[in-house]
Amino acid sequence: MQIAPPTTPGDPMWLSLRSRLWPGPSESEHLREMADVLARGHHVCLAFALQGCAIGFVEASKRIDYVNGTSSSPVVFLESLYVEPASRRKGVARALVADVERWALAERCSELASDSLLENLAAHAAHRALGFEEMERVVYFRRAVQGA
Repeated sequence: MQIAPPTTPGDPMWLSLRSRLWPGPSESEHLREMADVLARGHHVCLAFALQGCAIGFVEASKRIDYVNGTSSSPVVFLESLYVEPASRRKGVARALVADVERWALAERCSELASDSLLENLAAHAAHRALGFEEMERVVYFRRAVQGA
């Protein structure tokens, strides 16, 4: 397995993996987001099988705002982590997170953080297997401003 950054802001393998993780947005929406992710200096890497096909990706940012459950700032935050189903449980996510951890050290960050939807139990298990500890659970609320 090889870990490498995308070749271009519109890298077709990165786009393909992102589209599988988030099937809702259109291709043009993904391409805009991908360009924005790189323009903001986020860390992006793809995992490649020996045959050269992309089998996973990670996107991480450096956040200076408060990140739930952390005690330092800035914090490197896993914005996305995806591994193709056929390649799961083979160390791909671990290799991608290790790459993010190297970036975090280079950026002088001492904590990695992430989040997951409450119902995504598979993601919870993956985080625990990667050495993350659950810090808290949060439910967000919203209310429209009357008269707005």
